[in-house]
Amino acid sequence: MPSAKILSEKQALVASLKEKIAGSVAGVVVDYKGISVADDTKLRKELREAGVEYAVVKNTMLRLALKDTDLEGMSEVLEGTTAIAISNEDPMAAARILCKYAESSKGAYSVKIGYMEGKVMPKEEVEAIAKLPNREGMLSMFAGALTSTLSGLAVAMQAYADKCEEEPAA
Repeated sequence: MPSAKILSEKQALVASLKEKIAGSVAGVVVDYKGISVADDTKLRKELREAGVEYAVVKNTMLRLALKDTDLEGMSEVLEGTTAIAISNEDPMAAARILCKYAESSKGAYSVKIGYMEGKVMPKEEVEAIAKLPNREGMLSMFAGALTSTLSGLAVAMQAYADKCEEEPAA
């Protein structure tokens, strides 16, 4: 049986992890086996710059942090090496960065499961979300669609005005 000091440290860790997950907009759980120190350092730097907190966690600690929450279903995949990336701002940042890295690592590093806005997402959904453009990309696509629609309307109106001017002359 662990000492009271170790037990209280573990309880504090679980409470902290539970609080971070509850306060986040999204997160991704990964299997990090096969990652080199250099690649891990590079990955952590990229995640940090995107405002994503990344940590290696024990499966038991994460399982306890998820207990009695809407995300308890994530416990099913907690085996082997586990790390979690938690995003407090951009819901797609963690998925985008980790899926890109998992794709380039050729199976040594893989996504297990994720969550967004309190809903558990299987690996396939996390990978689909990672392929979506970021917020700025979506806004520029929306602006482009509006611009093309408005310019089409302007051309049609000009053609109608030109037609109306020609009719009285005829």
